[in-house]
Amino acid sequence: MKFPSPSSADAAVAITDLTRRFGLKAALDNVSLYVPRGGVFGLVGENGAGKTTLIKHILGLLRAETGSVRVFGLDPVADPVSVLGQIGYLSEQPDLPGWMRVEEFLRYSRAFYPNWDAAYAETLRAQFGLDPAQRIKTLSKGQRAKTGLLAAQAHRPKLLLLDEPSSGLDPMVRRDILEAVIRTVADEGRTVFFSSHLLEEIERVSDQIAMLHQGRLVLCGSLDEIKSRHRRYTLHFENAQPKPPIVAGALSVSGTGKEWSILCNGAGTVSPSIADGAAPPWSTPLANLPAPTQKAVLFLTWQ
Repeated sequence: MKFPSPSSADAAVAITDLTRRFGLKAALDNVSLYVPRGGVFGLVGENGAGKTTLIKHILGLLRAETGSVRVFGLDPVADPVSVLGQIGYLSEQPDLPGWMRVEEFLRYSRAFYPNWDAAYAETLRAQFGLDPAQRIKTLSKGQRAKTGLLAAQAHRPKLLLLDEPSSGLDPMVRRDILEAVIRTVADEGRTVFFSSHLLEEIERVSDQIAMLHQGRLVLCGSLDEIKSRHRRYTLHFENAQPKPPIVAGALSVSGTGKEWSILCNGAGTVSPSIADGAAPPWSTPLANLPAPTQKAVLFLTWQ
């Protein structure tokens, strides 16, 4: 499956027929997608779907075995300096020097980027409520994420690359990253490439969406197109569930505890059903669900 684009030269990121294997496992299987310039591109998939492997190719940390990767028309492996100078990157677990103070880390990061905007960095530091004299090792997980994000975007990169940036963070910090930061960057005409295993996060801020499942691209398009072609269900349980429910035909299952979101193809009228052999068995069938663009709330209990 390919993300349509009139010209890959006009894309912030152009990936064509990319395959990557680790031993016998295909981490990426013939993936092609084009990330348009400007706006927010969301990449969703379960843990292990291939999201981080794809991002490592964009950064030039992995060389394509087959296919090609271009960032603003450049090969990130052949021309890493030119490519990385246009990218701000934040990983799921930022590797920050714990012995440094926040202000020292920002001065250190500034040396790598000729376009570092000191005034913008100070605005972000104040917005994030970071103490410049505090040592990084004493920061909370949310504060470390904000420090990494500040360093990733203080040079106003053309492409902000975020790999599961809000994983494990509290709702307030997630809101700061997803809404206050990502949308602001996009509104300035720059591009955000944002990956998450949480469909709700991707849906909240993205203009374009792609989904990876077991290394394959299973859907892609604008948010409006995705909503018109697919159904999203929310399942509520009386008791917290230790693992995701098994739903036949589901493209994505995400959530925790008592509430789980399921994304399915919207074609046809057949509702998704719980897979045979699920244990313990379901007591309430999935039936008579609403129109594709609506959110169905179903209360299910165990037998």
